[in-house]
Amino acid sequence: MKQLAIFTLICLVGNHFLSAQGAPVTLPTEGGNITCSIGQRIGVTNINVHWDAPGVKGREGKIWGTQIVHYGFQDPQFGTSKSSPWRAGANENTTISFSTDVSIEGKKLAVGKYGFFIAVYPDSCTLIFSKNSGAWGSYFYKTAEDALRVTVRQQKNLPASREWLAYLFSEPSPNSVVLALEWERWRIPFKVEVDVPRTVVETLRGELQDSRGFVYENWTAAAQFCLQNNYNLEEALTWADNAITQFYGVKNFATYSLKAQIEEKLGRKADADATMKKAMEKADVADLHQYGRQLIASKQAAKALEVFQLNHQKNGDVWPIHAGLMRGYSANGDLKKALEQAKIALTQAPDEQNKKTLEGYIKTLSEGKPIEQ
Repeated sequence: MKQLAIFTLICLVGNHFLSAQGAPVTLPTEGGNITCSIGQRIGVTNINVHWDAPGVKGREGKIWGTQIVHYGFQDPQFGTSKSSPWRAGANENTTISFSTDVSIEGKKLAVGKYGFFIAVYPDSCTLIFSKNSGAWGSYFYKTAEDALRVTVRQQKNLPASREWLAYLFSEPSPNSVVLALEWERWRIPFKVEVDVPRTVVETLRGELQDSRGFVYENWTAAAQFCLQNNYNLEEALTWADNAITQFYGVKNFATYSLKAQIEEKLGRKADADATMKKAMEKADVADLHQYGRQLIASKQAAKALEVFQLNHQKNGDVWPIHAGLMRGYSANGDLKKALEQAKIALTQAPDEQNKKTLEGYIKTLSEGKPIEQ
């Protein structure tokens, strides 16, 4: 009986030891390669690349078109694939993820995470985005899992050799970026483009349905984005109206004037005028002053002067009433009255910076020249 108990204890300890072996220790990446990641955002689209970087390690001139990076497709002699491209890195899959839909070299690719492979040839490279992002290398590559193939031309004989394989972003713009693999003296670039207005609006639609939709400023921000980009204006008008009429809405100059601007852009002038009248009723001194300046910037000088005059009628001689009138008269070519208003404004300037600015305007107007708006 005692021997049985000892045997049972040994078995329990042995089983515990075996189960503990399921948690491996942390070691460096195999083969001395370096695990890397890089990311960039275009609009609201996040692009992230993850790869293991092999080194040249003295093999310069012996990388491309060899067993290190073979040309085309070959049997890796392991796994299930009999015809595999290069895995565009080392060890596990190189992966590229996009948080929204994108275009690669002009071809559409849906939001998602992709295994990235390259079929390399002497004068071109076929980029392969695979739906299978979790496999090890290209040993299990299947053509049927391709989401997109794009052919690009590589750049050879770069001035300096890059020791460790890297993915680098360059040539950023508001709606695109170039992503390139660089290793040894080769560079394989491709352009990623994003339809920024569409992806931003799709993101906004989702966000306005959660807790962020209970804050009126978020509705105005969404509508303002559409107005600035002249995009999705009908829905933007609804969003602007929600910021006024819903239970979380606020009736102020900013919300009414935004709605009026969208109505104006849609060609609904009567509606825009009626909405702007409500905005003017809610406006304070600063609101009217900034609105007048916006009108000047949009080449509506006569209307701007009317707004500056209304501000004077409603709010008297406080700052920056006369500075606004100065701008209004100058924009309409009445430099004599603009100079008169500038001198009054100088006596009311609240700080040294405004005083210096007004002194400069007075000098300009005295010389018979309009001020810069």
